[in-house]
Amino acid sequence: MAVVITKGESWVIKEHSIANYTQYKIINSISADIPESVSEKLKKNPKIKYIEEDAQVQIAGKPSQPQPPQPPQQITWGIARVKAPEAWNNSTGKNVKIAVLDTGISNSHPDLTVSGGINLVGKSKNNKWNDDNGHGTHVAGIIAARNNSIGVVGVAPDAQLYAVKVLDAYGSGYISDVIEGIDWAVQNNMNVVSMSLGTAIYSQALNDSTANAYKVGILLVVAAGNSGDGNLSTDDVLYPAKFDSVIAVSAVDFNNIAPIWSADGAEIELAAPGVDIYSTWINGGYANESGTSMAAPFVSGVAALVKSKNLAMSSQEIRNALAYSAVDLGVPGRDRIYGFGLVQAG
Repeated sequence: MAVVITKGESWVIKEHSIANYTQYKIINSISADIPESVSEKLKKNPKIKYIEEDAQVQIAGKPSQPQPPQPPQQITWGIARVKAPEAWNNSTGKNVKIAVLDTGISNSHPDLTVSGGINLVGKSKNNKWNDDNGHGTHVAGIIAARNNSIGVVGVAPDAQLYAVKVLDAYGSGYISDVIEGIDWAVQNNMNVVSMSLGTAIYSQALNDSTANAYKVGILLVVAAGNSGDGNLSTDDVLYPAKFDSVIAVSAVDFNNIAPIWSADGAEIELAAPGVDIYSTWINGGYANESGTSMAAPFVSGVAALVKSKNLAMSSQEIRNALAYSAVDLGVPGRDRIYGFGLVQAG
């Protein structure tokens, strides 16, 4: 599979008889399986901006610990730490649309309401976005589990969740599907895109996609990755968190300390709870999970609270507000571990 970026892709499809392809509006391109001979010809054509091989992306979570539900409803340590309850008198995320690009979201969990979505995994694109892994459901619960009498409550319980399934049952997917998910988010007027996934492989097409989405007003929040090695002289942040157009999020534990596995680098913008996070799971259950996968949705939820208070706010204004209100951690000022600091809603 290759992603072909053109100055108008219709002639490529016709000239090379490409039958099975996916067309993206956001970067004027297609992804398709093409022979090496065709690829080499296209690379020499001045109408082609670039061609790159597709690459895998993975969830940015640690092994899960499924647990039975623990009624009544809990306000977990992470929700309290970002001061979401203090914000609920003024904002609960209402009228904010959040696309969760992940393994899907459980379509029957009593603690979640999903407004729609799409399955982009495999050849048969459809609306069957039900989660067959658990990771996406866990992320969704952190963002917007309902404020009811059971389970947990999310950061922005009245935000609208959209399940954009770009990862399979094993938590794996492809850059091409992530691009298509971002494209879907743009076409469906999402306000926030939350991505708890990453890859060490650079993609110009993915970079262009996030940049274009940001330009049209979408705030993109991405897990920094779990590839940290404790060495501050190395940059461990994965893509797409490395891109300027997204908010890269690192993880902290109960003591506001980043675990060694939380990726560090100059791109880190904010930190959020990411260790032993209790949230929704498949089959109506709940689980504890750790990872920057858990940290990113806290930021997505807080962004929804900020946006909900003033729907006219731009993504850059929201980004500035989150940086300004963050609690500084580590060395004074922005740093490579915590960015501007611990995200705050209240």
